[in-house]
Amino acid sequence: MPVEHISQDTAGMDATRPVGQEGIRIDIAEKPAVSAGSPLAFLVLVILLASLGGSVALFISQVIALESDPNASPLLMGVAITAFVVTLCLFSSITIVQPGQTSVRQFFGNYIGTIRRTGMVLVPPLTGGTKVSIKVHNFETNELKVNDLDGNPINIAAIIVWQVADTARAVYAVEEYEQFVKTQSEAALRHVATTHPYDEPGPGETSLRGGTDIVSRELAHEVAERVAMAGIEIVEVRISSLAYAPEIAQAMLQRQQAGAIISAREQIVEGAVTMVEQALTRLEDEDIVVLDEERKAQMVSNLLVVLCSEQRTTPVINAGSLYS
Repeated sequence: MPVEHISQDTAGMDATRPVGQEGIRIDIAEKPAVSAGSPLAFLVLVILLASLGGSVALFISQVIALESDPNASPLLMGVAITAFVVTLCLFSSITIVQPGQTSVRQFFGNYIGTIRRTGMVLVPPLTGGTKVSIKVHNFETNELKVNDLDGNPINIAAIIVWQVADTARAVYAVEEYEQFVKTQSEAALRHVATTHPYDEPGPGETSLRGGTDIVSRELAHEVAERVAMAGIEIVEVRISSLAYAPEIAQAMLQRQQAGAIISAREQIVEGAVTMVEQALTRLEDEDIVVLDEERKAQMVSNLLVVLCSEQRTTPVINAGSLYS
């Protein structure tokens, strides 16, 4: 009974507070901000500069007037100060966006849109902007030490090529999206490395060393799923480093060498048997010599020794009979 009670509580908790993508609440997405291009922005800049210069000139003239006539009205001085302050505030409506950059605008804490046009841009006044690069970025993960599917420790690293696709999510959905991409990329790399053997895959399996392209595509999809909530798009993922861990590298090298030697021996024996078969067949077909079973066995033995030996063989001439 206690076990059933606990499982029911757990099921209810999972339904109300899911874990994973279903439990993430992000209700923000990129939208274009109200803006104007360079011609209008340049015109407004000229007007603001003229207004700033006019307010300064008016202020100076009123100071001089008050010094010469203390009874003069200070109203125009107040107008000059007000115009100066308003002009300075309106300067915030002009921003510069460089190629490959965007400006994420917010007004008193509210996201109002993203500016993707470049150059001098006219934006709503009293808004703040966060520069977000939409250039293609790339980095190489740290060399991670993980266990492959067979439990062998390996060192693996990958190069991640990524780009910001949704600037609003990159700024507001996660904390420090660049660090978020790096951390999630390493987590995905660890997971993918543990689902494949380093070498010698079984039926239906893909090895890390032999199926690098397949593993890279799988890794790219997993990284893309992990960073989608941050508005990041994965362009490409490539395995950059892959090797056995130092503590087993020598043993694995010996195993690979043994496998190579066995494979070479199999090929040599197969070739030697084929050559012996061809030699016997030709001798019989052309009636060069008649061999009984014992002489055939002796000839096969001699040919295999000559063809399969690693060292140069020394012939021995038999002057007598094979049966003497």
